[in-house]
Amino acid sequence: MKNTRTALIIIDMINNFDFPQGSVLAAKALKISQPIKKLKDQFSKMKLPVIFINDHYNLWQADYQKIIQYCSNQYSNPIMNKVLPGEDDYFLIKPKHSAFYGTALNTLLHQLNVNTLLLTGIAGNICVLFTANDAYMREFELLIPSDCLASVSEDDNQYALTMMKNVLKAKIEPSNHEIYQDYIMNSPSTS
Repeated sequence: MKNTRTALIIIDMINNFDFPQGSVLAAKALKISQPIKKLKDQFSKMKLPVIFINDHYNLWQADYQKIIQYCSNQYSNPIMNKVLPGEDDYFLIKPKHSAFYGTALNTLLHQLNVNTLLLTGIAGNICVLFTANDAYMREFELLIPSDCLASVSEDDNQYALTMMKNVLKAKIEPSNHEIYQDYIMNSPSTS
């Protein structure tokens, strides 16, 4: 764990859930929003990078206030009441599933001297898994709190966790596991 610099990545938690089974995923996203908020608060307290990366909803200005307003509904509001970007957080939009595809994420991570990613968000079996794959190919170390990602199907979510552990060498534990505290406490702050 020497010379690690960890960033928290929060994927697609600003979401309108306007798709088949969206209400199912919204209920699961609400459940994971509390442990994500706890991690976000720890990262913010330690002045470590928190990066929200989100679908753009054809609002290409990367204005998270517009995306929040667009996504605001009965499903998303309880989630967004817990997990929204703060003034020191980064916010990027993505055109496809991976947080790396067509975004400035890789450049930002290098500018911040980050070499370890703590990935959270939805959907675990799609956007989180594809992001983890692209991060692994870019030689980032991966931390995946098992209680901080959700998919419509529990089987698909478990499959994604298994793939990330076995193939992408991610460390998979619940968010309150001491391993995450070690990474957070041993990462140099941005100040």
